[in-house]
Amino acid sequence: MKHAIAPARATGPFNVSQLSLCIAMALPGFVHAQQSPASAVALPEVTIKAQTQGEVTQGTGSYTSGKAKTATPLSMSLRDTPQSVSVVTQQRMEDQGLQNITDAINNTTGVSVRQYETNRAQFISRGFDINALMIDGVPTTWDQAWSSGEVMTSLALYDRVEVVRGSTGLTTGAGDPSAAINMVRKRANNKALTGTAELGLGSWNERRAAVDLSTPVNEAKTLRARVVGEHSERDSWVEDLKNKRQTVYATIEADLGTHTLLSAGFSHQENNQRGAMWGGLPVWYSNGARTNWDRSKTTAADWTRYASVYEDYFATLEHKLDNDWKLKASYTTSDRLADSYLLYVYGTPNVSTGLGMSTWPGAYKVKTKQEDISLQASGPFDLMGRTHEMSMGYVQSKQNFNADSRSASGGSAPNFNTWDGSYAEPAWGALSYYSMGTVKQEAVYGAARFNVTDPLKLVVGARLSNYERAGDTATTNPFTMTVSQQVTPYAGLVYDLSDSYSLYGSYTDIFQPQQKRDINGKYLDPILGKSTELGVKGEFLDGRVNASAAIFQITQDNLAQSTGVNIPNTTPAETAYRASKGATSEGFELDVAGELSPGWNLSAGYTQFRMSDAAGADVNTINPRRLLRVFTSYRLPGALSGLTLGGGVNWQDATYTYATNPQNVSERIEQGAYALVNLMVRYDFSKKLSGQININNLLDTTYFAMFDAYNQLTYGAPRSTTATLKYKF
Repeated sequence: MKHAIAPARATGPFNVSQLSLCIAMALPGFVHAQQSPASAVALPEVTIKAQTQGEVTQGTGSYTSGKAKTATPLSMSLRDTPQSVSVVTQQRMEDQGLQNITDAINNTTGVSVRQYETNRAQFISRGFDINALMIDGVPTTWDQAWSSGEVMTSLALYDRVEVVRGSTGLTTGAGDPSAAINMVRKRANNKALTGTAELGLGSWNERRAAVDLSTPVNEAKTLRARVVGEHSERDSWVEDLKNKRQTVYATIEADLGTHTLLSAGFSHQENNQRGAMWGGLPVWYSNGARTNWDRSKTTAADWTRYASVYEDYFATLEHKLDNDWKLKASYTTSDRLADSYLLYVYGTPNVSTGLGMSTWPGAYKVKTKQEDISLQASGPFDLMGRTHEMSMGYVQSKQNFNADSRSASGGSAPNFNTWDGSYAEPAWGALSYYSMGTVKQEAVYGAARFNVTDPLKLVVGARLSNYERAGDTATTNPFTMTVSQQVTPYAGLVYDLSDSYSLYGSYTDIFQPQQKRDINGKYLDPILGKSTELGVKGEFLDGRVNASAAIFQITQDNLAQSTGVNIPNTTPAETAYRASKGATSEGFELDVAGELSPGWNLSAGYTQFRMSDAAGADVNTINPRRLLRVFTSYRLPGALSGLTLGGGVNWQDATYTYATNPQNVSERIEQGAYALVNLMVRYDFSKKLSGQININNLLDTTYFAMFDAYNQLTYGAPRSTTATLKYKF
């Protein structure tokens, strides 16, 4: 099995002094980045923090954003937000050729992707899973086992991706203490005809075309429209794997008066995979020797397919009052459909004959429908001679899930060493019931930002939630669990040290209901994920550069632990559980993004943490503990001003898990630390026409992700090249 060079090991646990030293050492670099020799004596005075940039990133040419609303319902600058926040802007998407949400996560500080299958993956932050994606602040949850293309969501319709790390229960409701990923849609806010058209060609026969057109509809420009379309087809480094993606997005904005705005629209995203793998490649041969497959190796048959459709319809009405308060009402409905015909090939093949593998065909039709309603009021208020800001609201969400299956017979696989996917498709049975479930959430929330003194700001908030989940499968008993009046607090302090620096501290938490019962048959209280964070933030060059350094600790309480005893009078038998202390994650993070000088953009971040259970043992070691994300671009001056060069590296620490080999011995499976180097060059032939080349994984590094529950692995992408021609209207 191929491995990258393993990293140096940490020799001891983190402590506050070590983390403080790291932060102290990093800050001078942040300061230096925003200084020039002429400004080395005194920093320029900044009187309006981050107001030179708003939330919308398209057209700014920047790697940072002025404001974000993912951490709280308040619109605050990144410096004033007492949590770690990163923004993947439109310019970064363009420079790095990021096409889907997985691309964005792989290039964002503090988050990572475990691509354990060709069409499914797990997003992770600070050691915990992320199982929700927000769209314009609306959480859309999904079950990894029933993926409907969420990890392949196209970025064509989004202006930016905001990522807030740590517990985010105030805005997301139920979930894990990992991160909130908020994909913010493009808006129809242009009062002149603008747009872009793109054509792209790339490795593995990639072909892509995209158009983004925004225009006023009437002469008064009170009605505006925007349409985005994308079509992409590509083969793969994996044998027989092909993917076709289509995206359509349309939205309008209408000024119903000087103070009232109506926004509405829909999106349709479709993915069609042929040759999709279900599971990964076996780690061992039957004699216990490690396998060493080519990266093109597949377990799929040539008839396997995985189709998914994701549709959204949304409408928002905003009204601004004379006292600067804003009222907002929104409605969103979404449908996710997946239809799959797959082949699971499992076991350990004989090293010589390739025999010994078995097949299990499976076909599923899955539908998830979600409806969300929200009402919000926000604005300033005066108290004790100072002006403060408040936001309050009500949210309601309902999700219905249904899965049907088609039966088929499996059997023994032929020689897996020479497997080429030519395995006959079975005779499928009719669709039959497999599983269903509903999740209902409703909550009221409030948050306020108090200007205690000129330099000191206090951010407090709370969410009061009701949660109900019910489900059933063809092989288990139905269940219903409720959580009533769950309080989720939020507290943060920000102290301005100067015009450029702030100290901050915050406490946030989040709850996750669990389907486990105690000896009396009562469901355990939800798991509580509690996050504490301390740090320094810097904002330079009139908000064009944001930097932060933080230490954090996340703890889980009420995690279910088996008692080994069955609940009395349950049929079938059900094990009783008790609440216990769960995992603890603690570490530090450094992040800087923005335009350091005219034409020079940088995004760089480093995360390091330790994660252990209540007994102090390392847990979730399948997820990387150290992450480095760096990308920079520079537009050359003078006669070469049409040329922009860029490059970066994504590095992660070693990951490992223990599994039982064919000799019934526990063995460590490890992917060593590895780095992926990426390059970009763009040339502007004119103000409207440009050409760009991106090379990903320049050094052609071999790496894999693990499916630890089944002793399988999936290889990542080799070196690839993409060429894009772009025309601006």
